[in-house]
Amino acid sequence: MNKKISILLAEDDENLGQLLFTFLQNKGFHVILTRNGKMAYDRFTKDPFDFCVFDVMMPEMDGFSLAKEIREIDKKVPILFLTAKSMKEDRLQGFEIGGDDYLTKPFSMEELLARINVIIKRIHPEVINVNTEIYVGKIRYEPELRLLHVSGGAKKLTTKENDLLLLLVKNQNEILDRHATLRAIWGDDNYFNGRSMDVYIAKLRKLLHEDDNIEIMNIHGKGFKLLIR
Repeated sequence: MNKKISILLAEDDENLGQLLFTFLQNKGFHVILTRNGKMAYDRFTKDPFDFCVFDVMMPEMDGFSLAKEIREIDKKVPILFLTAKSMKEDRLQGFEIGGDDYLTKPFSMEELLARINVIIKRIHPEVINVNTEIYVGKIRYEPELRLLHVSGGAKKLTTKENDLLLLLVKNQNEILDRHATLRAIWGDDNYFNGRSMDVYIAKLRKLLHEDDNIEIMNIHGKGFKLLIR
């Protein structure tokens, strides 16, 4: 791997969570361990992750509900479910939600590692590393530094502008759900936050307008779509 893959791990069993955390860290991954679904979702909206490993049965928010929320703001990040259940219906539900794999407890650490590596090799070309530059059309974008390089020079984005643009880029050519985006960035999808987001969308359109192949579309009743032709 050319970069350290960042994994969000959500496991409410303290002993197993610590074992998984230590094992994956020792295998070269950067791992963030959370104890329930709500903590995991809050962390996902604040930091970039390349991979998610979620226990299904968790307090606050179960793994399936967590995955549904994440799929509203990130269609591509791989999700692997861990569960004590082995029912076919549960496996199907996990895949229907958008999970990439499903591992039933008890399992070996090496099997978990093998499954993670298989998925990463399959999707790795599409993983966005926010520590490097990204091109949005012809415009250079550095998410970690919150810099957008336009013809007038480098434009420093506000935190919310940057969060919003990064979500649009990660979901390029797909609909970004309005309410899920508001919850992820503003913490609440109320009317006033919605108006604020519309202002930020308008600002991003102005910054990106110099490339005619870029368009941020309003999808009525649903959200936004970043189109790059």
